[in-house]
Amino acid sequence: MANVIVIGAQWGDEGKGKITDLLSRSADVVVRSQGGVNAGHTIVVRGQTFKLHLIPSGILYPDTECIIGSGTVIDPQVVLEEIDRLEALGVSTSNLMISQTAHVTMPYHRIIDKASEERRGDRKIGTTGRGIGPTYADKSERIGIRVIDLMDKDDLRQKLEWTINYKNVILEKLYNLPPLDPEAVIKEYIGYAERLRPYAIDSSLKIYEAIEKRKNILFEGAQGTLLDLDHGTYPYVTSSNPVAGGACVGAGIGPTAIDRVIGVAKAYTTRVGEGPFPSELNDEVGQLLCDRGAEFGTTTGRRRRCGWFDAVIGRYAVRINGLDCLAITKLDVLDALDEIKVCVAYELDGETCHHFPSNASQFARCKPIYETLPGWKQPTAHCRSLDDLPKQALSYLKRLAELMAVPIAIVSLGASRDQTIIVEDPIHGPKRALLDANGTPVISKQ
Repeated sequence: MANVIVIGAQWGDEGKGKITDLLSRSADVVVRSQGGVNAGHTIVVRGQTFKLHLIPSGILYPDTECIIGSGTVIDPQVVLEEIDRLEALGVSTSNLMISQTAHVTMPYHRIIDKASEERRGDRKIGTTGRGIGPTYADKSERIGIRVIDLMDKDDLRQKLEWTINYKNVILEKLYNLPPLDPEAVIKEYIGYAERLRPYAIDSSLKIYEAIEKRKNILFEGAQGTLLDLDHGTYPYVTSSNPVAGGACVGAGIGPTAIDRVIGVAKAYTTRVGEGPFPSELNDEVGQLLCDRGAEFGTTTGRRRRCGWFDAVIGRYAVRINGLDCLAITKLDVLDALDEIKVCVAYELDGETCHHFPSNASQFARCKPIYETLPGWKQPTAHCRSLDDLPKQALSYLKRLAELMAVPIAIVSLGASRDQTIIVEDPIHGPKRALLDANGTPVISKQ
């Protein structure tokens, strides 16, 4: 038995969907613990592309139970569209479960999200406009609607009549927008409730029972460490906790139930939206990374900003999450480069900085200090073992492992499941197995 958390070690979009899909082969249960439809996972199976926003990646395995946990926020329209789309493609959703205590995104959340972002002007955050932040805000304000509230028509009507009238004042007075019709919203969400009812469960109890039965449980993260509400590049962050500790809270389990934490990072760095990005490349190399990596958001289609691998934020992710090992994705994107740079430290006000600064204004002033490594100028998408890799590519991976101080267990070289090198089984292999006799992280035990 192994209970494993998979999280993003950068600003999200690291390829967690593929890694989660691979690891789901060994999982009995896959749990999505935070975030909402502002996240997206793209998975390619036998040439068919699946784009998921709320439903866990494990849904593609017919015997795997998939749970959307309490820490998520549910947009009923989107999750039902995903269910219908999967069923139309021949993927059963009979093993899908949704927490009764997950909060629900309402129409006024989406409207306020977009209006608020527009009102910010030059100070915009770069949200997806899907209503995630306002949903979490209502959760904190204790006026949110939960999945379980949808199941009682009278209770839902009572809560929504007050809440919509309250939100209409904000829409009209603050944003000069037309009010919502309470009756229309109530009718719409009662309709959603009937379709969601078979999926609604006590998710914390379900997960606890799976732990007692010693099942393999995979906790699937959304977004990435640097987008964490408490530990990310605030204010340019999401509204939940994508770090490993957030998975325990969002799933409703204790930290002693977790056996391993796997971090996913690209072989370079990307981020979507606003905020500082020390290793960003606004040149032809940045454009090459974007083109070769198809760096456009699954949820919004926005172009991702691209830059060199940043080992400073990588080490920060290791520390914040307690990472045991790494999965490095999109190594093949670097195949065309003569040389590759890695940000090993920052220059901050004339001083060398080796740690991620928590002060936002300081981080905005950080300039990258690079180490240059030779490229390999050979295709790697066909490689299926470490021996197949060009020696320069292997040297690059070993250097990343050294800089991050954790071993690399998986290397991804394309979108398909088979375009992967499994160095060590991160679920069933010994914990922190990829260390040499001196405790130094390496790619392989060889």
